[in-house]
Amino acid sequence: MKYFTNIGHIALRELDILCRNRIYGFCMIVFPLLLVIFFTTMLDDGVALDLPVGVVDQDNSATSRGLVRNLDAMQSSRVVYRFANVTEARNAMQEGKVYAYLLIPEGTSAKLLAGRQPKISYYYTMTCMTAGSMAMKDMKTIGTLGSAAVGGATLSAKGASKQQIQAALQPVTVDAHMIANPEGSYNYSLTTVFVPGILMLFMALLSAYAVGMEMKFDTGKEWLGMADNNIVVAIVGKYLVHALVFLLVIFLYQFYIFNVLHFPHLGGVWSIVRLTLLQVSAGLGFGIFAFGLMPSLRMSMSISSLWSVLSISMCGSAFPVAGMDAPLQAMSWLFPLRHYWMIYQATVLNGFHVVDVWFNLVALVAFTLLPWFVLSKVKHAMLNYVYIP
Repeated sequence: MKYFTNIGHIALRELDILCRNRIYGFCMIVFPLLLVIFFTTMLDDGVALDLPVGVVDQDNSATSRGLVRNLDAMQSSRVVYRFANVTEARNAMQEGKVYAYLLIPEGTSAKLLAGRQPKISYYYTMTCMTAGSMAMKDMKTIGTLGSAAVGGATLSAKGASKQQIQAALQPVTVDAHMIANPEGSYNYSLTTVFVPGILMLFMALLSAYAVGMEMKFDTGKEWLGMADNNIVVAIVGKYLVHALVFLLVIFLYQFYIFNVLHFPHLGGVWSIVRLTLLQVSAGLGFGIFAFGLMPSLRMSMSISSLWSVLSISMCGSAFPVAGMDAPLQAMSWLFPLRHYWMIYQATVLNGFHVVDVWFNLVALVAFTLLPWFVLSKVKHAMLNYVYIP
């Protein structure tokens, strides 16, 4: 009972610190809310729309103008420039005015009608991989549809039936199914990893900051004294308030994306709650471990921020871990966000049993328990270290 009383007193002391220090309010509530609004509204349409592209139409025929109209009608592309030559188009792409341009050479229409297989070229920038890939896909589709239209007209003139034309133009029909994200929405795949990843960054930073400030203002002895010099009670009492605030914010975020925006989630409520508890405990645990590893306010926050930022690239949502080099694949297991993402896509998104990702579950528990190995160093720092800016 005495331990619980001490935890309660330390929690009330920490709550008073959180209310007086504006940094906690901004990093725990204001910035996360702005983060959610930013990502969900930026990706509200699911995919990028009306990317600016250009056209160099040297043929200027009815066929070439039809190709340009079809390109402009594509969902992801919008023809905003018609260049006189390739030099202008290349300069515009290098200046960032367009993401791609289509080159239709002179004589394209005549060669099409004569069956001499003309060539049209498209150039796209991969400085921005997402925009460049989407513009390339639209231009490739336009080229395919243009040749199919001419081929269909030729076969029709020769007396072929509709079924024969379709079989000749598309011998094999592809029946594609996008599992778990049938709309192909970037909002579903990016928001659900970027927002938790940045929230875990805030958790790690603030957990290192909170204990570092005790050393900076020489209040560590007072903090430990309220716990009767029991570092476990001191840590639990201090971070209980942090955990409750982050849990509240994350549950509000999840209610918004799952109940208001209707993000897909086949796993049910319990899988979401379980993952959230592990997310918060692992994020706070890593920050405390960073301070124990390097008992310095500046160095522990630097370690936490560096590791958390790298985790967004190493978690495997944007670039698959299986495609990385072997050392990077091994290194990916050292990031809490990697395990969060594996559990999320398996249990929440696809509704699989947690047994399928038991190793990732154990890994998040291990990150939660990391502070246990440095508790003695944290206590020693509070009692003996002198803060050095």
